[in-house]
Amino acid sequence: MFAIVDIAGQQFKVKNEDSLFVHRLQGNVGDVVDAKVLMTSNDGSIAMNGSAKAEILEHLQGDKVITFHKKRRKGYTKKIGHREALTKVKITSIA
Repeated sequence: MFAIVDIAGQQFKVKNEDSLFVHRLQGNVGDVVDAKVLMTSNDGSIAMNGSAKAEILEHLQGDKVITFHKKRRKGYTKKIGHREALTKVKITSIA
């Protein structure tokens, strides 16, 4: 059984006990959040409703992403770094 869920504005294909990284969620470690289920599939039968619960495991930051801008022959360069704020969640139940 799997489900397509919408968590923090992104869609994921998940099964029970899956762990995934999503954009930072409000809440503390150990809190349970509801995920909007878009579709569920159970051995080929598809349903368009359901519910899913996810537990917040930890809050962390992603890897650093470096962007580099340059304009030719102008002597202009700019280097910017960015780390995305993430939350690791574990899918506890899909109904």
